[in-house]
Amino acid sequence: MKLQQLRYISEVAKHDLNVSATADALFTSQPGISKQIRLLEDELGVQVFSRSGKHLSDITPAGKQVLAIAEDILEQVKAIRSIAKEFNDETTGDLSIATTHTQARYVLPSVIKPFMDNYPDVSLHMHQGTPVQISESAARGKVDFAIATEAMHLYEDLTVLPCYRWNRSIIVPKGHPLAQLDKLTIPELATHPIVTYVFGFTGRSQLDMAFETARCKPKVVFTATDADVIKTYVRLGLGVGIIASLAYEPDKDSDLVLIDAQHLFSYSTTHIAFKKGAFLRGYMYDFIERFAPHLPKETVRLIEAMKTKDEVNEYFEHVNLPSH
Repeated sequence: MKLQQLRYISEVAKHDLNVSATADALFTSQPGISKQIRLLEDELGVQVFSRSGKHLSDITPAGKQVLAIAEDILEQVKAIRSIAKEFNDETTGDLSIATTHTQARYVLPSVIKPFMDNYPDVSLHMHQGTPVQISESAARGKVDFAIATEAMHLYEDLTVLPCYRWNRSIIVPKGHPLAQLDKLTIPELATHPIVTYVFGFTGRSQLDMAFETARCKPKVVFTATDADVIKTYVRLGLGVGIIASLAYEPDKDSDLVLIDAQHLFSYSTTHIAFKKGAFLRGYMYDFIERFAPHLPKETVRLIEAMKTKDEVNEYFEHVNLPSH
């Protein structure tokens, strides 16, 4: 059994059993991949893939178990190489981050600029997506870190660290009736059309919960994945905007009135997560601490050693998270 064979079956599964596409992605030949898969199956005495003629059609029950173990082995190999690279050079490498538009646009720039200044030989790759896509990418080891507010709790394979708390604000054009109120309420807000985040994005669940608790149904007329789009359609008069407060930029958004809404909604927490058991290089620990100063390397390692989510949650019950 060879690592190359395990890598081939793993990549074939990721490419929807398309051997030709796998060969292109790995810069090798289709017959070479097919031959190695056959040799592995002959050695194991079981088929990893079912076949229809010359084409792979499905993953067999035995193949699913083989692939799960193969993925673990390949992850460990990756970790071994990272360890070797760490001892050879602690300041050179790659860092891949999956996150939402709000984090990439409003929070991360102030972290990434000094980080890159300090590590000029680290290549940083940023991927944007939904919270579910982001969390899954980290759980499968496709990216080093996932940064988001929603969905991470759905993935048991992630070490999840709370970074900061934030809340929401209402944005309206100047002269809007809501801007004249002394204190806004959910029932008053519910009488206006609302422009806000797509469900599952940027703490949307807390917003929906607030309306449900007040027994009001929000008139959501337009949703988007990022605050810039929401602000655009508020300017067009489509409705009242509800955005993360940190997404309001006084210089650029001076034509909009910002109304504090933290008394209406529970706060949300943004987390950073990585695959359990992943080897973090020195600059990765440094990035975490720059993003969340209450998470120095020693603390992260302490959390990594904890075996249950309850232990992690209990630890952070005594930590005062910063607010944005």
